[in-house]
Amino acid sequence: MDLARQLCEGGADLIQLRAKRKPQEEIRRWAKQILTVTRENGVPLVINDYPSIAVEVGADFCHMGQEDFFDRGYRTVSELSPSGVALRVGLSTHAPEQAQRAVDAGPDYVAIGPVYATPTKPSAPPVTLEYVRWASRHLTLPWFAIGGINLGNLDEIMEAGARRICIVSALLEADNVTDACREFKARLS
Repeated sequence: MDLARQLCEGGADLIQLRAKRKPQEEIRRWAKQILTVTRENGVPLVINDYPSIAVEVGADFCHMGQEDFFDRGYRTVSELSPSGVALRVGLSTHAPEQAQRAVDAGPDYVAIGPVYATPTKPSAPPVTLEYVRWASRHLTLPWFAIGGINLGNLDEIMEAGARRICIVSALLEADNVTDACREFKARLS
């Protein structure tokens, strides 16, 4: 909850709860706690991997990776939420073909990455700025550049066409999360 507060104070537009190796019950508990902070601050919460938890706690979004969505047999994002539930969904992509397949599935946004090597996804090869440039030219729905983004490479990502970014390590490892978030926001503006 403290980290969520710091991110909200820093101006985060979205906060994602991503806890790959944690039990679902712990993720559910954290989601409920974080949601109180994000709602107080008007910041949408994204639950990674678990649409059922996102629906249950009332999160604004669910984010799914390629393997968690297509490899499990889903074809459209509407299959993820019960009838009448307005769950918005984002999908990860790592190549233009995946982006087109994701767009066809009807998400609210797609993630493009990892742009650079990142400890968050150590086995994923970087997609490079060329994929960011491709996304800038071809995607019409909202998309986020993600993976290894920091203040040192932010300008080149923006020059490649990114207008939305997702940052993990550069914020979580910062001495002051709120100030680091503010600096990213100022540079993006």
